[in-house]
Amino acid sequence: MANKTLIIGATGQIGTELYLTLVEKHGRENVIASDIRSTDNSAFAKAKFEMLDVLDSDQLLKIVQKHDIKEVYLLAALLSATAEKKPDFAWKLNMEGLFNVLNLAKDKIIDKIFWPSSIAVFGPNTPSDNTPQETIMQPTTVYGISKLAGEQWCQYYFEQYGVDVRSIRYPGLIGYKSAPGGGTTDYDVDIFHKAISESKYTCFLEQDMALPMMYMPDAIKATIQLMEAAKEKVKVRNSYNLAGISFTPDQISTEITKHIPEFKISYEIDFRNKIAKSWPNSIDDTFAQKDWGWKQAYSLESMVTDMLNNLGK
Repeated sequence: MANKTLIIGATGQIGTELYLTLVEKHGRENVIASDIRSTDNSAFAKAKFEMLDVLDSDQLLKIVQKHDIKEVYLLAALLSATAEKKPDFAWKLNMEGLFNVLNLAKDKIIDKIFWPSSIAVFGPNTPSDNTPQETIMQPTTVYGISKLAGEQWCQYYFEQYGVDVRSIRYPGLIGYKSAPGGGTTDYDVDIFHKAISESKYTCFLEQDMALPMMYMPDAIKATIQLMEAAKEKVKVRNSYNLAGISFTPDQISTEITKHIPEFKISYEIDFRNKIAKSWPNSIDDTFAQKDWGWKQAYSLESMVTDMLNNLGK
């Protein structure tokens, strides 16, 4: 019998696809979706759904006990661009939410936690090409600061209390099943929507701004693969680097024009360009490959084809 799983922040970009994949693997009765507000997304039409503010530790405990939850995926967070506008709340949500879940595992109420980190933990002094697992980390955004602090707390709880918490430093994520969520890399989702609906897109990043990205099916595969790995194989307890497909706005727009020849991209640079400049161009994920057998499936070409096919439907 599968362990009961709770997804916190289930209606977001990662949560929606993670929910659907876990339901397919373990059955609807074993996966509980939760978020701070309800959703009309058809993906959750028959879901076991709970309204939950992750900052409400009492309500969190009630839901965990009600459903006999053993695994938690904590996805609730304020992302990079949004967090810069609400720094106090971003810190509160991103840190206190993590503590509330870590303490459930510390008290042996749940067994295992997934918590996502991000390439935002790196900074302008980090080696930008093939960024290593262990390197200089001096983030310049509220989001990055909270994620770096969260990584250290995850490692602390593992070392001090034996909490089985697992984490990935996600690159920018691209998917077609939900809307962009306020991240700096979300141009790579919006560009597809605009390409189909308007045949044009105005980008807030410079045309040669290379960033590590990943297609959502690969990200979901990696997340579940890490959670299913034997405990002794999970050697990194702050957060694993995860590489993807590094490309620039110019490169992805060129790929889109192979499918939509009339597509045009223009540029109006804003504050998100400065955020992106502090992040790596590409990532070294050798540790994830070696420890738990990670291997990505999608290239830029196959991702663009799949995104346009699915959004076109």
